Amino acid sequence: MTPERGTLCKGTAELITRVGDGIIVIRGVPALVCDRCGEAYYSAEVSRMIDAVMADAHSGRLCCRPLAAGEVELTG
Repeated sequence: MTPERGTLCKGTAELITRVGDGIIVIRGVPALVCDRCGEAYYSAEVSRMIDAVMADAHSGRLCCRPLAAGEVELTG
């Protein structure tokens, strides 16, 4: 059985990542998004913009509002 391949389409994604003890959500990130699995691929230019936002978040220069979130850990 051969898996079907998806098509990359222009779109936007939501990037969720940890910054220290917190979590940052970057919405509306331009990306090529797979129409089958939803995986997002970023251009070099967009990656540099994400890196700049992350550097600001790590240095405390980025002012973020808190979001209500839960955290679950799966254990075996």
